[in-house]
Amino acid sequence: MTNPSDAIIRAILTSVRSVAVVGWSPNLDRPSHGVADFLKARGMRMIPVNPGQAGQVYGGERIAASLGDVAKDARVEMVDIFRRSEAVPEIVDEALAALPDLRVIWMQLGVSHPEATAKARAAGVTVIENRCPKIEARRLGLA
Repeated sequence: MTNPSDAIIRAILTSVRSVAVVGWSPNLDRPSHGVADFLKARGMRMIPVNPGQAGQVYGGERIAASLGDVAKDARVEMVDIFRRSEAVPEIVDEALAALPDLRVIWMQLGVSHPEATAKARAAGVTVIENRCPKIEARRLGLA
């Protein structure tokens, strides 16, 4: 597992404008909630993805059941995955099929999948595994 350089991570965190958070939780104590709010506070459009909350609204965005249900006008550039590693291949396949503006797949701490990573990279998508954008932003002096 080789992640992009700090320069590339910095560029991602300063240029991405729209992110879908797969596995977003309405629970304020869950990391997915805090990271999503952090990304939104950085100026990114944050689209929560959680089938159990689908159709509700959070932060001005309709919660999507899946990446295929994300509104096309969202122009999602990054998918942040808060799911177990074994769920990643299906998420990557759906992201590649449903999100024409996709540039980055970000897998949270403890999440990685070599085959799905290779597939996304072969499609021209930057992949970051086993990292947290909130932690990386702070580490790089962006927060």
